[in-house]
Amino acid sequence: MPIEPQALRVLMHLVAHRGRLVGKEELLDAVWGNHFVSESAVSSQIKAIRRATGDTGQTQQVVRTVHGEGYRFVAPVQEEPDAGQPPRESSSADEDGLVSPADQDRPVVAVLPFVDLSPAARHAHVARGLTQDVIAALSKHRWLRVLTGAATARLAGHPDVVEHLREKLGVRYAVEGTIRLDGERLRVSASLTDTAAGVCLWGDHFDRTFQDLFDVLDELADMLVATVEPEVGYAERNRSSRLPRTDLGTWDLFHLGSYRFFQFTREGNGEAQRLLNRCREREPDFADAHAWWAYAVVLGMVYWDTEPTTDLLDDAIQATERALRSDDQNAVFHVLHGRVQLARREYQAALATNERAVDLNPTFATAYCGMGDSLCYEGRYSEAIAQFEHAVALGSHDPQLWAFRTYGALAFLFAHRFEEAVDWTTRAASIPNCQYWTTAHRVVALAQSGHVAQARTEVPDLLEQCPGFSVDYADHKLFYLKRTDQRELYLAGLRSAGVPE
Repeated sequence: MPIEPQALRVLMHLVAHRGRLVGKEELLDAVWGNHFVSESAVSSQIKAIRRATGDTGQTQQVVRTVHGEGYRFVAPVQEEPDAGQPPRESSSADEDGLVSPADQDRPVVAVLPFVDLSPAARHAHVARGLTQDVIAALSKHRWLRVLTGAATARLAGHPDVVEHLREKLGVRYAVEGTIRLDGERLRVSASLTDTAAGVCLWGDHFDRTFQDLFDVLDELADMLVATVEPEVGYAERNRSSRLPRTDLGTWDLFHLGSYRFFQFTREGNGEAQRLLNRCREREPDFADAHAWWAYAVVLGMVYWDTEPTTDLLDDAIQATERALRSDDQNAVFHVLHGRVQLARREYQAALATNERAVDLNPTFATAYCGMGDSLCYEGRYSEAIAQFEHAVALGSHDPQLWAFRTYGALAFLFAHRFEEAVDWTTRAASIPNCQYWTTAHRVVALAQSGHVAQARTEVPDLLEQCPGFSVDYADHKLFYLKRTDQRELYLAGLRSAGVPE
C-alpha cells in the first residue's frame, strides 16, 4: 500500500534505531526539525505506517507503542544490497529527505540565550545578538546539529532546562552564558554542559575593553565556538570509547576511530585507519569516514608505519574528493583534502583548499594551520608564520595544538629564525600527545643556531621517542618536501647533532 513521505521518514527513523525505544520528541526533532508541530502529528504518521504495512493498534507487529514513552520498531529486518545501483554520493539526505543512520546520531547542541547581567539590564539586545552569532558560527561545523535560536528562546529561565533539553529535544550538549557590559568594559562568561551527565565540561570568562562593540563581539563569538567545538568532539570520542564494542552504530564506530586517531600513537593510528575503513564499508555514503580515513593514512605516512606510496595517496585523495562531492560546504572536508594535497606536494592547490575552508568556517583553527603549511613549503615564511600564530590563538582547546606549534616551528626553522623555532618546539613539547617530530625540529634548530652541544643532549630523548630514528629515516619521512634547500637544511642539522645516519 502507498505511504506518504512524512510517514516514510518516521518509519525510516524507527527502522534505523530499531534496537531501542524512540521518544516522540526525538521523532519531532529528527523528522520535522525546527518546524513547530504538535505531538499529534507523530500519532497521525504512526497510524499511516500501520495502514501501509497492514499493522494494527491491537497486533502492533511492526511498530509497538509504549504509552507515555514513545515507539519501537519490532518487525524483523533483512538488509540486502541493491546490486543494480552504485553507491549514492550523499552523506546526509537523498532527494526524498531521508537521513542516514550516521547523520541521525550526530550530537545535537543547544545554545541557550545569553543572559544580560549588566547594571540595570539594559543590554538584552547585545545578549541576543551574541547568542545568534554563536549559533551561526557553531552551525558551520557541519558534523554538529545545532538548534535554532527560536527552538531555545522560550527556555530562558526554565527551572529544569538541562533535563528538558535532554528528554524533550534530544540535546546532548548545551552552551550557556552571560554578558556584563559597563561603559567600554565587557565580560562574557560561558560554559558547556553534558546534558546526559549533568556536568560542566568547560567554562571560562573573557574580559575586553573596546571602542567598537561589534568588533569585540565578533572576536568573542569566534573564540567561544573555537573552544566549544573541540570540547564537544573530545566528549563524543570519550563517550564512544566507553560503549560496548558489540553494539556500536556507525556514528559511534566513527568516533571510536577518531578517539584512536587523536591518541597520536603508532598503535592508535593503525587502529583508527581500520575502524574508519570499517565505517566506510558499513555505510559507503558516510562522508566523514572517507575524509578522516584519508587523514589518518597521511598521518601514518608522516609519523608511523604507513608507506607513502603513490597508489595509497591516490586512494586518499579520492576519498576526500568523495566526501567533498557529498558536501562541498563542509570546511573539515576541505581541510582534510588539503592535508592529502600537501602530502602529494600540491602546495598551491592545498593553499586554495584551506582558504576555501576559512571562507566557510572562520573559526576552524586547523584550516589556518593548513594555510601555514602550504605557504611554508612554498618558501613564503612570513605569511606562513602569521597563519600558524592565528591557528594557535584560535586553537587553545584543539587536540592538535601541539601540531600547530610543531609545524609552526618548522616554518621558523626554514626561515632561519632558529631561536624562535626552539621556543615553539618548547611550547609544543609541554602539550600532551606531542610527537617525536617536535623533538627532531628542536634538535635541528639548536644545531643550526650554533648550540650543537645542547642539540646533542637532546638526541637520546629523540631516539627514545622514536627508536630507529636516523638521518635516512627523516629523509624518507620528509617525502612531502620538494624544496631541496629545506630538506638539506634539516638533514644537515641532524648530522651536526650526531643523529645516526
